Amino acid sequence: MHIHHLNCGCMCPIGGALFDGFSRGLTAHLVCHCLLIETERGLVLIDTGFGERDVKSPYSRLSPFFIHFNNIQFERKYTAIAQIERLGFSPRDVRHIVLTHLDFDHAGGLEDFPEATVHVMQSEIEAAQDRHGLIAKGRYRKEQWDEVKQWKFYSPGGEPWFGFEAVRDLDGLPPEILLIPLAGHTRGHAGIAIDTGSGWLLHAGDAYFYRDEMDATQRRCTPGLRFYQWMMEVDRKARLHNQDRLHALSSDRSKDVRLFCSHDAIEFKALADQESSFSKLEV
Repeated sequence: MHIHHLNCGCMCPIGGALFDGFSRGLTAHLVCHCLLIETERGLVLIDTGFGERDVKSPYSRLSPFFIHFNNIQFERKYTAIAQIERLGFSPRDVRHIVLTHLDFDHAGGLEDFPEATVHVMQSEIEAAQDRHGLIAKGRYRKEQWDEVKQWKFYSPGGEPWFGFEAVRDLDGLPPEILLIPLAGHTRGHAGIAIDTGSGWLLHAGDAYFYRDEMDATQRRCTPGLRFYQWMMEVDRKARLHNQDRLHALSSDRSKDVRLFCSHDAIEFKALADQESSFSKLEV
């Protein structure tokens, strides 16, 4: 199993360091951290970021409010399909896509891989189909996934994973890939846990947004991302409870779990640089 870290979207909201904690200019730099996993059963994509159709025709697929609020940079080089092709693969090689949730910045590339089976929590597809309220209508964009032909839906159950509920034995996927329900940001939000053979990776999606929310000693979040999390949450109690649980897991070094979220550029760079170092060693 080989894991590639992909940035499948660039968002530059006005506010600079008030969002990302490091930018010196007027705009921030947020990523869409996705994974491409090479397995014996083909390629597995964890989240898709924005897709090719989003880049070509954003206003026909996305909410104008979120386009401008997030200052989304629509460039094909960020799409999963472009990066997969640069790695020498075909879109047909992507056999499975596992989603943390169905928000517009996580599911935009689904239709770029029409032969893939899409795996998501049952409660998330139900929430996406309901779409009550302005935020729900803006975040869930049926135009991004109404052509998906093969879905697999899951409910929590099975053997726990480090005290968290877990969905194991995802249909057609290797047993090293698990869904970890982490409701709060959305009703059916989930993390994706991957057993790398030398420890666990947990893609926490939007269960948190800023690296220091997982800091072992002094937890904090920037004002911009704190506001965004508040604006997008559907269950504040569940969201904060799951953040606390993730913080405890991250702080327990005996568990050998490395967490990362979807939009923190510093976390992404650290893992992408580590991947690059491993690749050089393999060569």
